Amino acid sequence: MQKSLLQHINSPVQLRLLNQKDLPQLAQELREFIINIVATKEGHLGASLGVVELTIGLHYVFNTPTDQLIWDVGHQAYGHKILTGRRDDFHTNRKLGGLSGFPNREESEYDTFGVGHSSTSISAALGMAIASQLKGEDKQHIAVIGDASIASGMAFEGLNHAGVTDANLLVILNDNAIGIDPSVGALKQYLTNVKKGTQKQDNIFEALNFDYSGPIDGHDINTVISELERLKTVKGPKFLHVITTKGKGLKQAEADQVKYHAPGKFDAKTGDLAAKSTEVKPPKYQDVFGYTIVELAKQNKNIVGITPAMPTGSSLKYMMTEIPDRAFDVGIAEQHAVTMAAGLATQGLIPFCNIYSTFLQRAYDQIIHDVALQKLPVIFCLDRAGLVGEDGATHHGVFDLSYLRCIPNLIIFAPRNEMELRNIMYTAQLGLEQPIAIRYPRGRGITTDWKQPFSKIEIAKGVVLKKGHKLAVLSIGTIAKNVTEAIKNLDISHYDMRFVKPLDERLLHTIFKTYDTVVTVEDHTIKGGFGSAILEFASENNYKNTIRTLGIPDFFIEHGSVNELEESLGLDAKSLMTIFDKY
Repeated sequence: MQKSLLQHINSPVQLRLLNQKDLPQLAQELREFIINIVATKEGHLGASLGVVELTIGLHYVFNTPTDQLIWDVGHQAYGHKILTGRRDDFHTNRKLGGLSGFPNREESEYDTFGVGHSSTSISAALGMAIASQLKGEDKQHIAVIGDASIASGMAFEGLNHAGVTDANLLVILNDNAIGIDPSVGALKQYLTNVKKGTQKQDNIFEALNFDYSGPIDGHDINTVISELERLKTVKGPKFLHVITTKGKGLKQAEADQVKYHAPGKFDAKTGDLAAKSTEVKPPKYQDVFGYTIVELAKQNKNIVGITPAMPTGSSLKYMMTEIPDRAFDVGIAEQHAVTMAAGLATQGLIPFCNIYSTFLQRAYDQIIHDVALQKLPVIFCLDRAGLVGEDGATHHGVFDLSYLRCIPNLIIFAPRNEMELRNIMYTAQLGLEQPIAIRYPRGRGITTDWKQPFSKIEIAKGVVLKKGHKLAVLSIGTIAKNVTEAIKNLDISHYDMRFVKPLDERLLHTIFKTYDTVVTVEDHTIKGGFGSAILEFASENNYKNTIRTLGIPDFFIEHGSVNELEESLGLDAKSLMTIFDKY
């Protein structure tokens, strides 16, 4: 029986003491370790399995953390974490109080840059490389970026600048033809041609003044190490094209790379996914969106769907299957997605632009300048709004109400359940004269019989869910479920305001004239959010009522399950009941 190598490696310093001929064994052990942990603890799988040899090679050749290594996005960084002193804690990955699922500067000196959104590595590494030049330091700076991420505009901005510097920067393209979903676009086709040897045009990266090498087999560790050693001696911007297989080493993960990106629990030996319950459950909100847009698009030929690289995560995949000529995956390009939607709207089409709340932040200028300023009726469907759970601070959608609420001409709506989501989508496509943002959470709803006939929602109209006498609780979105449970035995009124902008001012005047105390509840930052809107209304109308705002406090929320995070923030039903009962 071979002696284990991985259990004796607590830092890259120990890794570098190994004989190079032992590294294939280490790669096998590292793959097995990742598979065994993720099989039971869940998390991202395929991306890290695909870069095992590259990860080992990078830490073997370069003097990390003095030499600075940046992973883009971070789905691929599990092996990196395990080799840099976090092996024994890796079972806590993405758990409350445990390791982050992404590189995190506060967690380790080996995590040189925090990443959660894609396409940031080249710009960050270039900044580090220029800083080293200015300080007279002799360091290496390596950015590892996937073929899906490099198609993003920000990555090209970084390449464009780096190519006219003499910075000591190495960009490694991890080319596996897939991000979370298969890569798309002309650059993907170019890279495919390069791999096949059929690309006739000049090398695009050489044209940007990079010293290009590759493509090489990213699973041949000796080739990887040999090329990295050579590139250490080359000055200026360098580009290494590495071919890998996402999910390498687990048959099912190689065969179904989309499903095994983050597969949930599975059998570590066979790779088979855990059997799903046959119990009928409420749908995921993303599926309510996905099925509803297909239903509406079959009735309305002007409807089109757009998503930036998230057809599976947003469930736009259903429309892409059934009506492929009217559904578009534009790649990791949120800015382009928004302005393309604006262009479609100018021509009388009805674009549903589906973007995760946290990713829409990347297209803020386009929302203001290209959509709202021109009053173009783009329908923004913001998936993953609120607390998203184990992906943590980079992925929580808790800022959208604040950053959208200040934009003129924009309607903002948050459905409290599946039927409300269906009905606002139906209402929006009937014809609005301005854009609308519809925010809804990750995960399942509360209603199994959700596919009800459509009905039109009146804009700026809230609803009363329960009448009581002690105080009025105003909620927005699906957090209404927690409020409903919290007050079921309390003499308290509950209003679902539904619209954050425009507010239902008629209803608010009634509420403020009826109740001395008003409490707002939202799964969003308190600063600038729904509660702030209510406080502004009270101030503008000179109301002196007692107002308390409940929501996400003014700090970044780390990872944990949604239930755990709600409890820690006092937004679960039990905590809310305790707060309400004091009045």
